[in-house]
Amino acid sequence: MEELTEKERIDIYARELRMPVFRMELADVTTTATSEKWSYQRLVCELLAKETENRQERRKKQRVRRAGFPELKYLDELNREELPEDARVALPELETLDFIREGRNVVLYGNPGTGKTHTAIALAIEACQCDMSVLFTTVPRLLTQIRECRSQRTLSRLEKTFEKYDLVVCDEFGYVSCDKEGGELLFNHLSLRAGKKSTIITTNLAFNRWGEIIKDKVLVAAMVDRLTHKAMLVNMSGVSYRLKETKKIMDNLDSKRK
Repeated sequence: MEELTEKERIDIYARELRMPVFRMELADVTTTATSEKWSYQRLVCELLAKETENRQERRKKQRVRRAGFPELKYLDELNREELPEDARVALPELETLDFIREGRNVVLYGNPGTGKTHTAIALAIEACQCDMSVLFTTVPRLLTQIRECRSQRTLSRLEKTFEKYDLVVCDEFGYVSCDKEGGELLFNHLSLRAGKKSTIITTNLAFNRWGEIIKDKVLVAAMVDRLTHKAMLVNMSGVSYRLKETKKIMDNLDSKRK
């Protein structure tokens, strides 16, 4: 049997160790190393650095994919001048992601169409880029998942997973009302993270209106207290982006007709 060359053996080892960048970059890096007279250590270091960088990028993409975002929205896509004043003031601090490292919650509240979900997704994607674990869900979907897991007797597994995320985004709190049992399930589930891990809540209702979706006043008071303790509360009330866009389209049509 013909003996393998060193290049062929390196290729086999790199495949076995799942180091595709090491394998693909070997020829170019070796050429550079020869012309610039690198040491063997420098050559190996450069190859491993490229492989590590590639793995880090893949891990970030995997975190974004696993988070379950309905769409990808980024911080640099936010029209900051159109954001409500409270959001413009809070955003520089939120962008540091210190609230995640400190296990603090963020509540984005205000009328629909003012950028709550976009802001929440953008911050969550930024967290993925910083190698943090993230989950995006809507409150109705989360409640359905909790109920299904309870009926299948897998709720404890769901709770352990939910508790470990560095950041959870719970979107659309207040769009669908829930009964007392649903309110208790939601409260107990969100309480798992209280004081330890960060949760972003987006809601179209001010706190004094949460009783409209959960009829138990004591439970509502407990939920508000638990979620807002040391939290950043951002008032997102303002004119809807969608209404602004519609108005621009109508104005353009009117100008063309004239």
